[in-house]
Amino acid sequence: MSKPVCTVSKNSQEVIKFNLEEFKGHKLLDVRVHCGDGKGGMVPTRKGISIPISLWPQIRTALSKMEEAIIEAGWLDKADLEPGG
Repeated sequence: MSKPVCTVSKNSQEVIKFNLEEFKGHKLLDVRVHCGDGKGGMVPTRKGISIPISLWPQIRTALSKMEEAIIEAGWLDKADLEPGG
C-alpha cells in the first residue's frame, strides 16, 4: 500500500514526495527525493528516509523544535511560515 500525501519541488529536476507506506506489515512515513526518468515520469532515488509511524509523535516534536530554531537563527520569520507566506 502506498498513499501519496504531498509533493514539494526541490529544484528543477527533483521533487520530495511524502507518502504513507506499508512494507511487510510495517506502517511507514516515507520521505524521498524523486527525479525524472527521461520519459516524463518521476522515479524514487536512494535519497530519503522511511520512518516507522510509531515515531510520529517524536518526529512532530522534533519538527516543531526545528521550526523554532530556524526562526531564532533568523533564517525565516513567522510570516514566512504562514500559508502563502
